[in-house]
Amino acid sequence: MADYFEIDFLGVETKKSGDAIVLRYERGGETYIHVVDGGYAATGEKLRDHILSHYGKPSFIDHVVATHNDGDHARGLIAILEHFEVGVLWMLRPWIYAEELIGRFETYSSVDRLRSALRSAYANLATLEDIADKKGIEIREPFQGAWIGAFHVMAPTRARFLDLVVTSDKTPEATTEEASFGGLLTTLVEKAKTAVALIRAAWGGEAFPAEDTSNENEMSVVQFAELCDEKILLTADTGRDGLAEVIAYAPSIGLSLPGIDRFQVPHHGGRRNLTTELLDAILGPRLASPLSQGHFTAIISSAKEDEDHPRKVVERAMIHRGANLHKTEGQHIRTGKYAPDRWGWGPAPLVAYPEEYEE
Repeated sequence: MADYFEIDFLGVETKKSGDAIVLRYERGGETYIHVVDGGYAATGEKLRDHILSHYGKPSFIDHVVATHNDGDHARGLIAILEHFEVGVLWMLRPWIYAEELIGRFETYSSVDRLRSALRSAYANLATLEDIADKKGIEIREPFQGAWIGAFHVMAPTRARFLDLVVTSDKTPEATTEEASFGGLLTTLVEKAKTAVALIRAAWGGEAFPAEDTSNENEMSVVQFAELCDEKILLTADTGRDGLAEVIAYAPSIGLSLPGIDRFQVPHHGGRRNLTTELLDAILGPRLASPLSQGHFTAIISSAKEDEDHPRKVVERAMIHRGANLHKTEGQHIRTGKYAPDRWGWGPAPLVAYPEEYEE
């Protein structure tokens, strides 16, 4: 069979969205399976079964990537690590940098105590580490410049990741009382953000809020590959700084932007991860008028019951730039090129252009 690739975005159907992605690709007669996040714990079992059903009942996964600690990405990978033999587990573990970071934490003088506190703060990744250690799975760091099979890590850089760890809301500097209050405040803020007014706008209108996404989202591993002459960018939950790193790094690997053929919309279509300028640089400027058929594919992993994702302004922004836009929302989305036929699978429906967006 000639070279091919297929990417499956599984629907993560809870009240909050999540990411569970698996890829299979063939290059030079060799076939590779590459898992990127696994959603929640229950999603991981569905992802496992999906791989067994549609990828030839493999016993071995070449690469598993935990893009960041959030439970809607990392928890589902437990089922993958426990069921399959895995070549390499890729993830960034804040606690292994405790000795390097100790001087940046005023209340810690013991490296061991800081390491333990960070491991507790990033418990989902720590659980994956325990399984990997038990099974003898190699763990590698996916910092910018690393290669994960055919995929090049575009972000984060090591320096930015460590800064994010120190300044994160998960920092072990906070007392229990402060952390509890912060959690309540975050909940109230998120509820307030849900109740946003909508404004009608003509074609091309879009506006993104000033506030940025969380440090944890900014820690996300961003991956790029060119397979079968198609440029693929998997962004996880990365934010504006992560996308800026992608843009700045692209020339060093010969990636000419704008121009992506398969684009994972960051953070389930969250509007605090994007700006018009970043999208112009990665996907191209807004078109003067709508296209009858888009020239690239954009996919949002979002749950039907998630009231916060995706935002309409993000959907509009994708279509403004010529996307064939899809959302998981109760279905699995498959995209690829020259991939084997799969019985019962057909084209996914396109997202309609919203006539209004969040004020």
